Amino acid sequence: MKNTEFNAYFNRVSDTLGRIDISTIDRLVELLLKARENGNTIFIFGNGGSGATASHVTGDFLKGISYGLDKRFRIQCLNDNISGMMAISNDLSYDEVFVEQLKAFVKEKDIVIGISGSGNSANVVKAMELARTKGAVTVAFCGFRGGKIKDMADLSIHVPVNDMEVTEDIHVIIFHAIKQAIMKTLKGENCSMGTTYDERVK
Repeated sequence: MKNTEFNAYFNRVSDTLGRIDISTIDRLVELLLKARENGNTIFIFGNGGSGATASHVTGDFLKGISYGLDKRFRIQCLNDNISGMMAISNDLSYDEVFVEQLKAFVKEKDIVIGISGSGNSANVVKAMELARTKGAVTVAFCGFRGGKIKDMADLSIHVPVNDMEVTEDIHVIIFHAIKQAIMKTLKGENCSMGTTYDERVK
């Protein structure tokens, strides 16, 4: 494969990052810190690569950010209950896998983060609709033109590019930037970030 193809991809990621509305990310950090302070739960979910991102983010909040804090983030990834998802998919519909879980748990002022590259994943849309009726704060992570969730969410983090891989890459980058911003806010400028695994092993 020619180097120009790699350069084109990396340039597309870089160019797209430059078109992200940073103010929306700053607003999300405020919402997340407020949820922690008030003891609200953060629910996060998506399909495929977006589902993997949701699970990754949950791990970052549960361990990376919350470690050492007396007051921790309450966060739940709706992708991680595999048996529940399979039962709902088999007995009802895959469109219901997230909304059925939210019906059991979501409360007013919780934060519900739906991740969908296209913004049109039916199961994500249905969950976001339910969250709004329950008085939760809805946050959309999307790409392309934003799809349905961009317009229906209280806050949208939109990656303006017609490329699923670049969209997914940048969603992860944004969440990692949020992680470091929150860690600095809660633990100070000298908090341990970017430490290698070997350096942490005792």
